[in-house]
Amino acid sequence: MTHRQAFGMGLVPIFALWTMAGEKTLDELLNGLIEPVVKGLGFRLWGIERLSRGKHTALKVYIDADAGISVEDCAKVSRQISSLLDVEDPIPGEYILEVSSPGMDRRLFTREQFEEFAGVPIRISLRRSYEGRKRYTGLLAGLEGDDVILRTDEEEEFLFPLEQVERANVIPEV
Repeated sequence: MTHRQAFGMGLVPIFALWTMAGEKTLDELLNGLIEPVVKGLGFRLWGIERLSRGKHTALKVYIDADAGISVEDCAKVSRQISSLLDVEDPIPGEYILEVSSPGMDRRLFTREQFEEFAGVPIRISLRRSYEGRKRYTGLLAGLEGDDVILRTDEEEEFLFPLEQVERANVIPEV
């Protein structure tokens, strides 16, 4: 028996803070600066994470390629992004730049990535709890409109709005 439950609050993600109508967020600005550099070096930008660590910010840039990513690839991309960020200076204060591959337990950042990994087990953390829980594990069944469809081992099916998914990671098959 399948139970289909929807989690619909329609909230704007808390990280999407706008200083003025029509201005880009820092995340959009960083993506717009970094993606052309990564593509120009022959890689695909998988995603960008900004993490506050006290007075410092950690900027994690994930790159991917069909042939895989080497340490040398990460170093090359890191040098180029570092030079660009030194000139453009989009991040207030000090930051640490890390460039790596997304790894086997890759985080899903975009709608396209959720579509690409349909049929794969994932772990989801929500921005707000649903039925007393923020974390769910199951099979990514795909997308329905703007909702992620997750099937659990209990044969339940949940719909979570993409905007409510704080983090989603692939569970590597061993």
